[in-house]
Amino acid sequence: MDANYSPTTRSHRHGWWWKALLIGLALWIATIFVTASTLNSNLIPTLILLGSFLVPFSVVLFAVERVTGNLAPTHVFLAFFAGGVVGVLAASLLEADLHVTTWIYLRVGLIEEAVKAVVLLVVGRSVVPKTARQGALLGAAVGAGFAAFESAGYAFNAAVTSQGIDLASMLQTEAMRSILTPVCHVLWTALLGAVIFGATDRAAKYRFTGLVIVAFIAVVILHALWDSMGGIAALLAVVVTGNAVPALQYGFLRPGTSGEVSSLSSLFYFGGILIISVAGLGGLRLALRRHNDAARRLPPNPHPGRPI
Repeated sequence: MDANYSPTTRSHRHGWWWKALLIGLALWIATIFVTASTLNSNLIPTLILLGSFLVPFSVVLFAVERVTGNLAPTHVFLAFFAGGVVGVLAASLLEADLHVTTWIYLRVGLIEEAVKAVVLLVVGRSVVPKTARQGALLGAAVGAGFAAFESAGYAFNAAVTSQGIDLASMLQTEAMRSILTPVCHVLWTALLGAVIFGATDRAAKYRFTGLVIVAFIAVVILHALWDSMGGIAALLAVVVTGNAVPALQYGFLRPGTSGEVSSLSSLFYFGGILIISVAGLGGLRLALRRHNDAARRLPPNPHPGRPI
């Protein structure tokens, strides 16, 4: 923790998160223009870093401007980098032997959410006292770090092809993941962090209550549904258009229905993503409200500055 940081410290630079987002977006667009104009491949790493880290870093600034109590900006930045580097490395090792099965997305969700949870627990251990709001902010930073480094990897894979650099594919990957970042990794770990911190005892020690276990299972399911939504959407589109039997028996769609299947698949995909996002946001709001209600029922602290 910062040596000069105190429980009453507040950031006065409110609004830096959206200012950084706008400035970064302008720099990203400028870099795209220069790269496309000059065909200078040396600018590809710059594009990957800007496109992958812009939104997650803005999330971190948002959290830093709202730190309270003994949750210092140092905790938030540490959570970001640990969640990114340690999280991605650990998840990669644990997922190395996974094989494509019906439950692969559930297993991926379990691994990645468990890794982020461990980082959250380690970084947040010294935060005393703990509140659900602090847990949500710290969890959001962990999720943002994981999303940033993971997105950089996806962008790199999209860019490098056997025919050379595919700039359009890389930019599409970055744009899509940047838009969805706040409502996937960031949201899921924020929800789990709010529940974990909200369940701590008066000595600020972690308690793995039934509610914490339920929250962890919930974020794993949300993660698995998110990752599998493409397949679910395609399956629903095939069924709704009456192609289930032809697809199963003959392996192709009825003539003239491929366009309808494609359109419905996209519609179901974004509809599913919206439902998952709303469910996550609702869970986070409920966790924060529940903790606030519980805090109001506690007796006043006879020793201010120390946890009761």
